[in-house]
Amino acid sequence: MRDLRVTLVQSMLHWEDATANRAMFGEKIAALKGATDLVVLPEMFTTGFSMRSKELAETMDGATLRWMKEHARTTEAAIYGSVIIAEAGNFFNRGLFVTPSGQVSHYDKRHLFRMAEEKDNYERGKERVIVELNGWRILLQVCYDLRFPVFARNRGDYDAILYVANWPEARRYPWSQLLIARAIENQSYVIGANRVGMDGKGHHYTGDSVAIDPKGQVIAACEASHESIVSCVLDRSVLEDFREKFPVGKDADAFSLEL
Repeated sequence: MRDLRVTLVQSMLHWEDATANRAMFGEKIAALKGATDLVVLPEMFTTGFSMRSKELAETMDGATLRWMKEHARTTEAAIYGSVIIAEAGNFFNRGLFVTPSGQVSHYDKRHLFRMAEEKDNYERGKERVIVELNGWRILLQVCYDLRFPVFARNRGDYDAILYVANWPEARRYPWSQLLIARAIENQSYVIGANRVGMDGKGHHYTGDSVAIDPKGQVIAACEASHESIVSCVLDRSVLEDFREKFPVGKDADAFSLEL
């Protein structure tokens, strides 16, 4: 099973302007053709962290998903990021994972950020979603999910976690520390892709996008407060050797999770 090349795209976002954001990310992604296996974009990468779900929502046959399919195909890499989606009369902060072949998987954000009234404007997700890419099992997560370790507990069913976020500067320390914690406790690679700049509500973001190995060591990082594109390689042998030599998962407490 081969290593996995991952690219984090840390960028500012045009507030509530999907057309402008697609154009911007399109240019950034096009330059990665043939150089990566997976591109990770921020949370709500077409709008910023907006609560105007009714006005901004797209459908699963809308412009952004078509855009993701096209760029995954031409870049020859999977793409993951979250988008505001309307479905069956409800609105979701939905993580979309699109492969070069056009296969689409989605994860609806489970933990909604009540302090920004996200829970009043979106429906919470009901499923824990793991996708496969080049033999790697990847758990899909979105922003505030990072604070809830039980939901992300590795049950021997994944090798990497993807967190896409609009995580503000005011809470940058928990962001950095919790990403490391999730990697260590789950013996998994962890990727955190965050935005930079100022949003339409005046919140500032420093990004601090990072890739962390199963021992909790940073293997790639974007420069704080700057737009940045950083790539790294997730080494399969490092993961397997560490899990074999230090199998802490065998002593984990059994539990059941109600979704």
